[in-house]
Amino acid sequence: MRSRRPPHKRRVPPLGYHAPMARIPTATIESLLARLFIAPDAEGPPPGLRAEDRKKAREVAGLLEELARIGRRELVVEAAAGHGYVGLLGAELLGIARLVVIEREPARAERCLAVARRMARAPALDVRLGDVADPALWPARPDVVLALHACGPAADAILDRAIAAEARWLLLAPCCYAARVPFAARAEEHAAALSASRHAAVRRRIVEALVDAERALRLEAAGYEVVIAPFAPASASPHNLLLRARRVGEPRRAAEAAAALERLRGPAG
Repeated sequence: MRSRRPPHKRRVPPLGYHAPMARIPTATIESLLARLFIAPDAEGPPPGLRAEDRKKAREVAGLLEELARIGRRELVVEAAAGHGYVGLLGAELLGIARLVVIEREPARAERCLAVARRMARAPALDVRLGDVADPALWPARPDVVLALHACGPAADAILDRAIAAEARWLLLAPCCYAARVPFAARAEEHAAALSASRHAAVRRRIVEALVDAERALRLEAAGYEVVIAPFAPASASPHNLLLRARRVGEPRRAAEAAAALERLRGPAG
């Protein structure tokens, strides 16, 4: 009698795998920054960029390489968007059908609209003026939520709103770990319990690591698979870590993360 083979199980691709890493030349980003954002009315070759503009180009290129690996980009949200560098250049280079920009500064929001009018490959752009913590500004079930250097508690607000909106992917690069970050005070207590308070540089690293660990566990407890990894060189920015999260909805993993999150939020030491 022939033995029956077990049914074939579909291999679930690892987090982040949809296509080989697409290299986006920094020079391409620099040229687009100059032409679309910095000197749109300049005649002839684009003007030279400042050092900070070149650093920004390296960060944008790194984040767009992450975005390029995500297969579906029909609805993308750029939160705490600033001038909309990532979303608008992502639309120009990678194609985004619909881009929702959430930005609280009116002048920056207006600039996003002005840049879109100059683009060769503009998306259907929806600029929403207000705070990223406002649930009324968020569309339901976006394919990707982007945030480059969401400052302090804005990173946590974006994380929570992306979860509530059931975003398929979150690409979040936090910036600044000030006292207003929700988990910062408890992280300081943990660092003090480790007797790290005598060394300011060590204590700062421990606090930042614990804040990001709490963020990752919060995402995992909500059903996301998370990787934290550099997306740009440290020479471009000291805040070069990316939380790359994909919604997978595995109950067992979520329950384990919720238990770990409760322990981390518990008393220090």
